[in-house]
Amino acid sequence: MPKNVLQDMKAHMEKTMGVLKNEFQKIRTGRATTGVLDSVTVDYYGNTSSISQVATLAIPEARTITITPWEPKMIAPIEKAILNANIGLTPSNDGKTIRLNLPPLTEERRKEIVKGLKKMAEDDKIAIRNIRRDAIDKLKKLEKDKAITEDELKKGEKEVQDLTKSFETKIDEAVAHKEKEVLEV
Repeated sequence: MPKNVLQDMKAHMEKTMGVLKNEFQKIRTGRATTGVLDSVTVDYYGNTSSISQVATLAIPEARTITITPWEPKMIAPIEKAILNANIGLTPSNDGKTIRLNLPPLTEERRKEIVKGLKKMAEDDKIAIRNIRRDAIDKLKKLEKDKAITEDELKKGEKEVQDLTKSFETKIDEAVAHKEKEVLEV
Protein backbone atom coordinates (compact mmCIF):
# COMPACT_ATOMS: atom_id res chain seq x y z
CA MET A 1 0.00 0.00 0.00
CA PRO A 2 2.64 2.64 0.91
CA LYS A 3 4.47 1.81 -2.34
CA ASN A 4 1.36 2.81 -4.33
CA VAL A 5 1.22 6.14 -2.51
CA LEU A 6 4.91 6.76 -3.26
CA GLN A 7 4.51 5.77 -6.91
CA ASP A 8 1.54 8.12 -7.33
CA MET A 9 3.46 10.89 -5.61
CA LYS A 10 6.52 10.37 -7.81
CA ALA A 11 4.36 10.38 -10.97
CA HIS A 12 2.71 13.66 -9.95
CA MET A 13 6.08 15.23 -9.11
CA GLU A 14 7.57 14.13 -12.43
CA LYS A 15 4.59 15.62 -14.24
CA THR A 16 5.08 18.90 -12.35
CA MET A 17 8.78 18.88 -13.22
CA GLY A 18 7.95 18.20 -16.89
CA VAL A 19 5.63 21.19 -17.00
CA LEU A 20 8.36 23.42 -15.55
CA LYS A 21 10.92 22.23 -18.10
CA ASN A 22 8.38 22.76 -20.89
CA GLU A 23 7.79 26.33 -19.66
CA PHE A 24 11.55 26.92 -19.51
CA GLN A 25 11.87 25.91 -23.18
CA LYS A 26 9.46 28.65 -24.18
CA ILE A 27 11.52 31.35 -22.46
CA ARG A 28 13.66 33.31 -24.85
CA THR A 29 17.36 33.43 -24.17
CA GLY A 30 20.14 35.02 -26.16
CA ARG A 31 20.13 32.00 -28.47
CA ALA A 32 17.55 30.95 -31.01
CA THR A 33 15.40 27.96 -30.10
CA THR A 34 12.32 26.66 -31.83
CA GLY A 35 10.71 26.28 -28.39
CA VAL A 36 9.66 29.95 -28.52
CA LEU A 37 7.23 29.01 -31.30
CA ASP A 38 5.60 26.08 -29.46
CA SER A 39 2.69 28.18 -28.26
CA VAL A 40 2.07 29.80 -31.66
CA THR A 41 -0.83 28.30 -33.62
CA VAL A 42 -1.89 28.96 -37.20
CA ASP A 43 -5.15 28.34 -39.03
CA TYR A 44 -4.55 25.56 -41.57
CA TYR A 45 -7.59 24.71 -43.70
CA GLY A 46 -9.95 25.45 -40.81
CA ASN A 47 -7.90 23.55 -38.21
CA THR A 48 -5.71 25.12 -35.57
CA SER A 49 -2.20 23.69 -35.90
CA SER A 50 1.19 24.46 -34.43
CA ILE A 51 3.72 25.98 -36.80
CA SER A 52 5.85 22.83 -36.69
CA GLN A 53 2.91 20.91 -38.20
CA VAL A 54 2.71 23.13 -41.29
CA ALA A 55 6.35 24.10 -41.82
CA THR A 56 9.95 23.08 -41.31
CA LEU A 57 11.72 24.96 -38.50
CA ALA A 58 15.49 25.43 -38.53
CA ILE A 59 18.18 27.40 -36.71
CA PRO A 60 20.84 28.31 -39.29
CA GLU A 61 22.58 30.83 -37.00
CA ALA A 62 22.74 31.46 -33.26
CA ARG A 63 20.12 34.23 -33.36
CA THR A 64 17.99 33.27 -36.35
CA ILE A 65 15.06 30.90 -36.78
CA THR A 66 13.88 30.02 -40.28
CA ILE A 67 10.40 28.73 -41.05
CA THR A 68 9.85 27.08 -44.42
CA PRO A 69 6.14 26.41 -44.99
CA TRP A 70 5.25 23.25 -46.89
CA GLU A 71 2.83 25.33 -48.94
CA PRO A 72 3.93 28.82 -50.08
CA LYS A 73 0.45 30.29 -49.46
CA MET A 74 0.92 29.60 -45.71
CA ILE A 75 3.54 32.35 -45.38
CA ALA A 76 1.03 35.14 -44.65
CA PRO A 77 -1.01 33.15 -42.06
CA ILE A 78 2.18 32.05 -40.27
CA GLU A 79 3.51 35.62 -40.14
CA LYS A 80 0.15 36.83 -38.83
CA ALA A 81 0.11 34.09 -36.16
CA ILE A 82 3.63 35.03 -34.99
CA LEU A 83 2.71 38.71 -34.73
CA ASN A 84 -0.55 37.92 -32.89
CA ALA A 85 1.26 35.61 -30.44
CA ASN A 86 3.12 38.62 -28.96
CA ILE A 87 6.40 36.75 -28.50
CA GLY A 88 8.48 39.82 -29.33
CA LEU A 89 9.66 38.66 -32.75
CA THR A 90 8.98 40.28 -36.12
CA PRO A 91 8.92 37.94 -39.12
CA SER A 92 10.34 38.79 -42.52
CA ASN A 93 10.08 36.65 -45.65
CA ASP A 94 11.64 36.22 -49.07
CA GLY A 95 8.63 34.55 -50.67
CA LYS A 96 9.68 31.03 -49.64
CA THR A 97 11.08 31.27 -46.13
CA ILE A 98 10.20 33.29 -43.04
CA ARG A 99 13.10 34.56 -40.95
CA LEU A 100 12.91 35.48 -37.29
CA ASN A 101 15.91 37.40 -35.97
CA LEU A 102 16.22 37.38 -32.20
CA PRO A 103 17.54 40.71 -30.97
CA PRO A 104 20.13 40.54 -28.19
CA LEU A 105 18.57 40.84 -24.75
CA THR A 106 19.36 43.87 -22.63
CA GLU A 107 20.83 43.36 -19.17
CA GLU A 108 17.60 44.64 -17.62
CA ARG A 109 15.49 42.19 -19.64
CA ARG A 110 17.80 39.30 -18.67
CA LYS A 111 17.31 40.13 -14.99
CA GLU A 112 13.52 40.26 -15.49
CA ILE A 113 13.61 36.84 -17.14
CA VAL A 114 15.68 35.37 -14.29
CA LYS A 115 13.23 36.83 -11.78
CA GLY A 116 10.38 35.14 -13.67
CA LEU A 117 12.30 31.86 -13.73
CA LYS A 118 12.72 31.95 -9.97
CA LYS A 119 9.03 32.68 -9.46
CA MET A 120 8.08 29.72 -11.70
CA ALA A 121 10.47 27.51 -9.75
CA GLU A 122 9.01 28.62 -6.42
CA ASP A 123 5.48 27.92 -7.67
CA ASP A 124 6.60 24.44 -8.69
CA LYS A 125 8.21 23.86 -5.29
CA ILE A 126 4.89 24.79 -3.68
CA ALA A 127 3.15 22.27 -5.95
CA ILE A 128 5.72 19.62 -4.98
CA ARG A 129 5.12 20.35 -1.29
CA ASN A 130 1.35 20.06 -1.80
CA ILE A 131 1.90 16.66 -3.41
CA ARG A 132 4.05 15.69 -0.41
CA ARG A 133 1.32 16.78 2.00
CA ASP A 134 -1.29 14.72 0.12
CA ALA A 135 0.97 11.65 0.18
CA ILE A 136 1.59 11.98 3.92
CA ASP A 137 -2.16 12.39 4.50
CA LYS A 138 -2.80 9.19 2.55
CA LEU A 139 -0.17 7.35 4.59
CA LYS A 140 -1.68 8.59 7.85
CA LYS A 141 -5.12 7.46 6.69
CA LEU A 142 -3.70 4.00 5.92
CA GLU A 143 -2.19 3.87 9.40
CA LYS A 144 -5.45 5.04 10.97
CA ASP A 145 -7.34 2.33 9.04
CA LYS A 146 -4.78 -0.21 10.36
CA ALA A 147 -3.62 -1.04 6.81
CA ILE A 148 -0.02 -0.21 7.81
CA THR A 149 1.86 -0.10 11.10
CA GLU A 150 3.25 2.99 12.79
CA ASP A 151 6.78 1.94 11.78
CA GLU A 152 5.69 1.66 8.15
CA LEU A 153 4.13 5.12 8.45
CA LYS A 154 7.40 6.61 9.74
CA LYS A 155 9.39 4.85 7.02
CA GLY A 156 6.91 6.03 4.38
CA GLU A 157 7.05 9.63 5.66
CA LYS A 158 10.85 9.55 5.46
CA GLU A 159 10.72 8.24 1.87
CA VAL A 160 8.17 10.93 0.97
CA GLN A 161 10.46 13.60 2.44
CA ASP A 162 13.53 12.23 0.63
CA LEU A 163 11.66 12.18 -2.68
CA THR A 164 10.44 15.73 -2.11
CA LYS A 165 14.00 16.93 -1.40
CA SER A 166 15.30 15.24 -4.55
CA PHE A 167 12.66 16.97 -6.71
CA GLU A 168 13.33 20.33 -5.08
CA THR A 169 17.02 19.83 -5.89
CA LYS A 170 16.13 18.99 -9.52
CA ILE A 171 14.09 22.21 -9.73
CA ASP A 172 17.01 24.23 -8.33
CA GLU A 173 19.37 22.64 -10.86
CA ALA A 174 16.99 23.36 -13.75
CA VAL A 175 16.69 27.00 -12.66
CA ALA A 176 20.45 27.38 -12.29
CA HIS A 177 20.99 25.91 -15.77
CA LYS A 178 18.37 28.16 -17.40
CA GLU A 179 19.61 31.20 -15.46
CA LYS A 180 23.13 30.59 -16.77
CA GLU A 181 21.72 30.27 -20.29
CA VAL A 182 19.75 33.54 -19.97
CA LEU A 183 22.63 35.55 -18.48
CA GLU A 184 25.13 34.30 -21.07
CA VAL A 185 26.00 37.15 -23.41
